[in-house]
Amino acid sequence: MRELLEMTERGPGMTTSSNRDGALVAALRRGDPTAAEDLVAAYGDRACRLATRITRNAQDAEEAVQDAFLSVIRKIDSFRGDATFASWIYRIVANAAYQSCRRHRRRSADVSLDKLLPVFDQHGRHVAPIADWSTCLDDPARQTELRMVLGAAIEELPADYRAVVVLRDIEERPHREIAEILGLTVVNVKMRVHRARLFMRKRLEAHLSIAGDDSMPSVDGTDASEPTFALLAGACR
Repeated sequence: MRELLEMTERGPGMTTSSNRDGALVAALRRGDPTAAEDLVAAYGDRACRLATRITRNAQDAEEAVQDAFLSVIRKIDSFRGDATFASWIYRIVANAAYQSCRRHRRRSADVSLDKLLPVFDQHGRHVAPIADWSTCLDDPARQTELRMVLGAAIEELPADYRAVVVLRDIEERPHREIAEILGLTVVNVKMRVHRARLFMRKRLEAHLSIAGDDSMPSVDGTDASEPTFALLAGACR
């Protein structure tokens, strides 16, 4: 599932990226006429991909990125360098995309996930057996198939849940950072990630059931974070 957007450059390109960002920050602080264009050229594409993942709408994503870049320009003096410039930008973009989702929330997005989640018994175990996909993750065709199902499941999620899944399972941001970006508590972030993963697992199970796939072994799942789901997400990077 993951198509990780690296927040910092790695290897030999790190110095080049750092020098570029340092020059860009200085230009923005001076108010250079071309600084805004340089910002868009450097980070526009990646920011749009992140915003689109959260909003699931190209127009909303474009508006969110525009709002975010305006905020970057206005708040450039508040950038202290505690994190990389790229990470600082993407946090602003993620927040703008999340706020866009909340403004444009559809009525259907307010539906509770309770009726769509797997059923547990009094001991916290799944009432029905759950599939273990770890045996088929080396199959490129299966990865493509499940990636498509996951993408559709993410799109079904209410905005509040979709945002945390994108930031945690695709962007691999830590819970505390996600909480700061979205204005939530860490406990609330973990709860939303947990429930969203359960919903996506149920969608995957339904797909495999409809497909009549009998090759998936059943496991007795008790861990709400779903280790098997994490394996699947890793396979779909």
